[in-house]
Amino acid sequence: MSVLQFVDVRKQYPSDSVAVRAVDGVSLKVEVGELIALVGRSGCGKSTLLNLAGAMDFPTSGTVLIDGQSTTGLDDTMLTRLRREKVGFIFQSFQLLPNLTAAENVELPLLLSGGQKARENALDRLARVELDGLGHRYPHQLSGGQMQRVAIARALVHRPKLLLADEPIGNLDSATGSTILELLRRITTEEGATIVMATHSAESTAIADRVVEMRDGRIISPQ
Repeated sequence: MSVLQFVDVRKQYPSDSVAVRAVDGVSLKVEVGELIALVGRSGCGKSTLLNLAGAMDFPTSGTVLIDGQSTTGLDDTMLTRLRREKVGFIFQSFQLLPNLTAAENVELPLLLSGGQKARENALDRLARVELDGLGHRYPHQLSGGQMQRVAIARALVHRPKLLLADEPIGNLDSATGSTILELLRRITTEEGATIVMATHSAESTAIADRVVEMRDGRIISPQ
């Protein structure tokens, strides 16, 4: 079974003159353990597709399946559970809470879902991204690369089947970005995680199993 599947998905937004088709008839399967690089110019539909993939938005028509479950028609409780259990998010701007330590940022998803051994699991995930011993530090005490590692640890702490990364090295220098990409590649290889990464970076596409190119809301490269 595919971890993520789009079946003839369209997403349309209303405007003053004509409706905007952000995603226009996309069909795509993402298998377990794949690292997909989603590329295309700004405005091509990459971010919309990621939002649909994470059940943060919903198709105007067509079907989005996460681990075989359609995102359409679920109530708020079921959607929250789907996101918390199946999907991890990694953002360009890290989105760490500044008043929480690294360990507290990582354990927060587990605390919100009532998970057991939240601190133990958070420290384990921090060690996994090579931040062992830095759990007590606040975001302002960390470098950009370290903050992104904390964000990755937070995305991984509930061991989701799908990781969605939106320009994960966009705010990092080239050397630090390379280190983060190596980490993402290792996560797919060693843990069997599946990653869909929106990117403009040629370096990012070089580590991907498959490059999916979008233009005007459609996939134009092999699917």
